[in-house]
Amino acid sequence: GKAYSEKLLSKQVSRGRVTQDKAAAILDRITATDSFDDAKGADLMIEAVFEDVELKRAVYADLEPRLSDDALLASNTSTLPITTLAEGVTRPEDFIGMHFFSPVDKMQLLEIVVGKETSDEALAKAIDVALQIKKLPIVVNDSRGFFTSRVIGTVVAEAASLIGEGVPANSVEQAALQAGYPVGPLALTDEVSLTLGLKIRKEAEAAAAAEGIEFHAHPGYAVIETLVTEHQRGGRAAGAGFYDYVEGKKQGLWAGLKDAFGGDNLEIPFQDLQERMLFIEVIESIKCLDEAVLRSVPDANLGSIFGIGFPAWSGGVLQYVDGYEGGPAGFVGRARELAERYGERFTPPASVVAMAEAGGVYR
Repeated sequence: GKAYSEKLLSKQVSRGRVTQDKAAAILDRITATDSFDDAKGADLMIEAVFEDVELKRAVYADLEPRLSDDALLASNTSTLPITTLAEGVTRPEDFIGMHFFSPVDKMQLLEIVVGKETSDEALAKAIDVALQIKKLPIVVNDSRGFFTSRVIGTVVAEAASLIGEGVPANSVEQAALQAGYPVGPLALTDEVSLTLGLKIRKEAEAAAAAEGIEFHAHPGYAVIETLVTEHQRGGRAAGAGFYDYVEGKKQGLWAGLKDAFGGDNLEIPFQDLQERMLFIEVIESIKCLDEAVLRSVPDANLGSIFGIGFPAWSGGVLQYVDGYEGGPAGFVGRARELAERYGERFTPPASVVAMAEAGGVYR
C-alpha cells in the first residue's frame, strides 16, 4: 500500500505537481505495519481485507479494542451487508460502510452505507471524512451489494449473457462504448475479477437459500463460471479473462471465446445490444429505489455516473428514464419490448409503470 502511494507521488513529482519535500512529508505520515498495536488510540478504522465475513470479523476482534472509545468503525466492503458485519463489533451503532472505488486516487465517489444500527452520529462522521479527503459522498441503506455493486453486476452479467448468445465480443464492447460507457463491460469484468464475481454470486445464492428467498440466476452467470472453472480465466490479475494479458497489459480479446461460446450471432440489432446493457442497470436502480436502498434520486444519478460509469450524457440511471424518447412511458414501452425478446428481467417495475401512467418523472 505504501509503495503504491510512493509510485503515485513520484509521478506527481516528475510532473511538477508536488515538490519532493512535500511528497516525502506525505509518505512520512503513512505507517505500513503488520502490528495491530500501531492503531492504538486511532479514531477511524477503514477495514479493506478480502470479501469474507469471518476474516473481517477476525480483524475487528483484534483491532477494535485498540482504537479510541468513540472511533468510527468502517468497512470498505463492496457487497457484504453492513448489518451482518456489524455483528462482529461491540459498538454496532458506530459501524458503517465506506465503499471506495478503484482506483481510489482517481475515483471521486464514496458510497456510504448505513446499517440497521448505524447511528446518525456515525453517518455524520463518515460524511465529514469523505469531505476532508475530497470525495463525493452518496448515502444508501444496507443491502447485499448496496446500490453500486448491485447495479454494475447486472451490466456485467448482461454482457456475459450476450457472449453466451454468440454475439461477437468486439460487438459487445463497441455497443457499450458507443452508448457512452467509459470502458467496455468485458474489460471491466476482467478488472474487477471474474473469480471475485463468481465468489460474490455464490455467496449471494447461499444467503438467499439460507433466508428462504428465491435467487434469480442471470443467464450470464453460466458464462462467467465456464470461463473460470473450465478455462481458468479469472481476469486481469490472473493474466487471462475475456482478454489476454502480458505482464498485466491488455493484448486483445481472447480468441478462444468464439470456440467456447460461438461468435457469429449478428441477428441482434445494435441498438438492442446497447439498450440491454443500459436498461438492465436502470431497472435494477429502480428496484433499489423501491426497496429504499437508494435514499434519493440524486444519489442514484450521481452514484451511477461517478461510481460505476453509467454514460454521463444521460444524467444518470434515473434521469435516463426521464430523458428517454417519450419519457417514462416510452421507457416502459421499450422495456416491455426487450422483456418479450430477451427475458423477464427486462420487465419494467410496477413503480415506473405507475409513474408513467400518472405522467410523473423522477427529477
